[in-house]
Amino acid sequence: MSSSVTSRPTSLYGGQAGRRITVRDIAAAKERGEKWPMVTAYDAMTAKVFDEAGIPVLLVGDSAAMVVYGYDSTLPVSVDDLMPLTAAVVRGSSRAMVVADLPFGSYQSSPQQALETAARFMKEAGAHAVKLEGGRRVLPQVEALVSAGIPVMAHLGLTPQSVNAFGGYRVQGRGQSGDELMADAKDLEYAGAFSVVLECVPADLAERVTASLSIPTIGIGAGPATDAQVLVWQDLMGLTPHPAKFVKKYFDLAGEMDRAVRDFADEVTTGAFPAPEHSYH
Repeated sequence: MSSSVTSRPTSLYGGQAGRRITVRDIAAAKERGEKWPMVTAYDAMTAKVFDEAGIPVLLVGDSAAMVVYGYDSTLPVSVDDLMPLTAAVVRGSSRAMVVADLPFGSYQSSPQQALETAARFMKEAGAHAVKLEGGRRVLPQVEALVSAGIPVMAHLGLTPQSVNAFGGYRVQGRGQSGDELMADAKDLEYAGAFSVVLECVPADLAERVTASLSIPTIGIGAGPATDAQVLVWQDLMGLTPHPAKFVKKYFDLAGEMDRAVRDFADEVTTGAFPAPEHSYH
């Protein structure tokens, strides 16, 4: 076996595309104390850009329900909706680990249902891991998937698939519920999850959870102490009109797209486009 297959990257973020990032690489980053970025992706072209930028983990999130399909929550999106998106991200990348979200209703009823859904994402779409939401109530599902050789990323705090039970998008883990979240995180680690997303939880709680676990925490609205941070790419690029408080806009892509398409439209209506250099002779 060649060294390119067995060697670990010295840094999770960046580096050459000699092979895919694995759960062992992610565990090693936690041991080194290295922080790393995760970004959502839903198509091959953006996946290629993020992969070549060195992003080590790409999440095909059920957030596709909003940013791809136009729903107002994650609940309506289905396995069949996410399957081609996951396959596209896998084809568009060569180094990043691609994690597929298990959508609402595709794993909650039983470990067997979870295994069947996850197996489809692994076999048909080529995903390298799956993500599911919830604490102790999904431990049997996590254990079943891990036993079958499927890496599992857990998700605690504001779990969007449970937004109706929470009464809206609200910060989770304050007061006594913080102790419950801590217990859930430890149980998920014990069940075999290789990482856990902490969404919209107080920064001090996220810091304590991160310090208590040997697996990495991935924050989104959880303060700076988590091992990694994740954002929906449309949020960080400025496509989302009213992003959440935890979002930092790194680029005004909406504004640039508006300018470009208006320039195109103006040149078409005035006859400036296509010019001779854009025509065949």
